[in-house]
Amino acid sequence: MNTHHNPLYQLHILILVLCLGLGTLTACSEDPEPESGTPIYYISSEGTRLETHSFPVEGTGVEPKIAQMLDYLAATPENLSYQAPLNMGFTLVDYTFDSGRLTLDMSIEYYDLNPMTEVLVRAAIVRTLCQISSVNYVRFTVAGETLVDNAGESVSWMNESLFISNDGNAINTYESARIRLYFATEDGTRLVSAYREKYYLTSMSKERFIVEEMIAGPSGQISGIYATISPETDIISVSTRDGVCYVNLDSDFLTVYNNVSTEIAIYSLVNSLTDLSYVSKVQILINGEVPGNFASTYEQNPDIVTTLSSIYTEESAEDGQ
Repeated sequence: MNTHHNPLYQLHILILVLCLGLGTLTACSEDPEPESGTPIYYISSEGTRLETHSFPVEGTGVEPKIAQMLDYLAATPENLSYQAPLNMGFTLVDYTFDSGRLTLDMSIEYYDLNPMTEVLVRAAIVRTLCQISSVNYVRFTVAGETLVDNAGESVSWMNESLFISNDGNAINTYESARIRLYFATEDGTRLVSAYREKYYLTSMSKERFIVEEMIAGPSGQISGIYATISPETDIISVSTRDGVCYVNLDSDFLTVYNNVSTEIAIYSLVNSLTDLSYVSKVQILINGEVPGNFASTYEQNPDIVTTLSSIYTEESAEDGQ
């Protein structure tokens, strides 16, 4: 059931990171106890970190709780020097809740936020709203269109695990990373590597960052390479132990995408992750289990990797026959 609302709040936030852990993670925590108060996330006066202040959230329905939390996020607490994430120069135009997924539509002024503030705004909002057990994911749109981050990439569904570091602290700083990702050739039978440089939150593991980018697909700046994984795929968890990276995805990973076989999709992840010096093997799980037709672990496979120049040479030779 869809519900639509039109509050005139000021708002918004961003940040991507991760919670390490092999087991299946619950997307959001249980509803907080009203009598103890619910932590509402704000941005520090310096604009460098998240702060919390507790307020009562009452009622039994998900919609009243969403409305109350949005009210808190739009108003700065009295006698505190915090900044309210929904009161930072843009307006919350509308929101829609459907089957555990909450979409918040911001006004175009949202793009006036600087990258650091935008991430913190998003983190504050998502971490606050995902305390409602019925809210599994939150998505941001701007003027009705999917939010695009500072690197020009679309921002998909988020939950609180994206904004928590390994020690449970919120992420506050960005770091530039240059990673090598492996995408498919047009016929879906081989892989081609492509470098991507992007800012990411330092509280997010490099492995999680790589998996996120693989699901997002090629940036479009390089022609001739294609996504290997369905963009509908959700990450349950990513963690690395003793050189083995455990990637736990939902069943959408098994969906054939762009005519790419499951084997090629697997190795696109494996080759991308094992490009990290501290990852030697990858185990892929689906909803917490290794499918019967999957190997227990995978190692890098250079034999299925080619280059765009090689493909063009092959095509030219075929045309000349």
